[in-house]
Amino acid sequence: MNKFNLLLLFILNFLIFSCGSNNGNKKSDFSLQINENKSEFKLNDELKASILNTKNKSIDSVSFFFNDQYLNSSKDGNFNLNLDKVRLGNQLLKAIVYSEESADTLTRSIQILNTKAPVLYTYEVINSYPHDITSYTQGLEFHGDTLYESIGQYGKSKLRKVDLESGEVLKEIELDEQYFAEGITILGDKLYQLTWQEGEGFIYDLDSFEKTGTFGYNQSEEGWGLCNNGQKIFKSDGTEKIWILDPETLAEKSYIQPTTHKSVSTKFNELEWVNGKIYANTYQKDGVAIINPENGAIEGIINFSDLRNKVTQHNKLDVLNGIAYNPETDKLYVTGKNWDKIFEVKIMEK
Repeated sequence: MNKFNLLLLFILNFLIFSCGSNNGNKKSDFSLQINENKSEFKLNDELKASILNTKNKSIDSVSFFFNDQYLNSSKDGNFNLNLDKVRLGNQLLKAIVYSEESADTLTRSIQILNTKAPVLYTYEVINSYPHDITSYTQGLEFHGDTLYESIGQYGKSKLRKVDLESGEVLKEIELDEQYFAEGITILGDKLYQLTWQEGEGFIYDLDSFEKTGTFGYNQSEEGWGLCNNGQKIFKSDGTEKIWILDPETLAEKSYIQPTTHKSVSTKFNELEWVNGKIYANTYQKDGVAIINPENGAIEGIINFSDLRNKVTQHNKLDVLNGIAYNPETDKLYVTGKNWDKIFEVKIMEK
């Protein structure tokens, strides 16, 4: 067989494979239309959608879904949704059209933004405490009056129990060299610690630091920050998603997307639960976002831009990272990577 015949056979096989009616890629006779062909909405807007049926095929029913959550069905293919109780960010509207013994799945991507700009906050330093200048802080959390810290970098990763007043290390374990430690959170008598790109988190007994288990990351690829509200665990992974974990299995069940009135944000690192909100610093930025855990709205931004100037300046000094709230005293503390101080701060609206 000559080269021309071989090429012709290849093209015919390709066309047969591509155009086969059973390959699942058959073009639908329907399309999902959104009012004014909009793709961007604000919280509390009304979304109106309909099914365009250019061939006037007989439709039995249409089922509508918002991010795979079933909403309702209609016979005429029209759909209205008030966007008042939805999560913000990049979302997916889906319709399944049932007609003439077939089902067509149609999707449209939309973005839902907050209605208000974040409130801007500043801070006042109330007190400062010693902090190990060699600590590449990745996670910081109180349990009672005791401070727990996760320290990162390959070959230097640690988990510590620290006395706030003196900076004394009360207990410490080192992680194996292949792990880069990230955020921590404490729930009950367990401490949870993330690793960065190793796809694995660790579970410890809070008192002894004995490792009692591990957990995988499922849908996300990296581990950044952790916090909890006493029932759910929240995990950031460097993307636009903050995952909501099942506290028993640590599986990533759903997520919120931190969003302002203009855009969806990414690179949220250390997380802390503070009076019903998630406080999160953006990696390599000097700000902390105040996030609504229900819908992802970024409701405030705390500007810590000059705080780094208040610590000893040296060649390994790095970014703000480390937020710890003590609910027993209602005090908030922040530090950074290789900072020699932890600051107690008071937050004030600008």
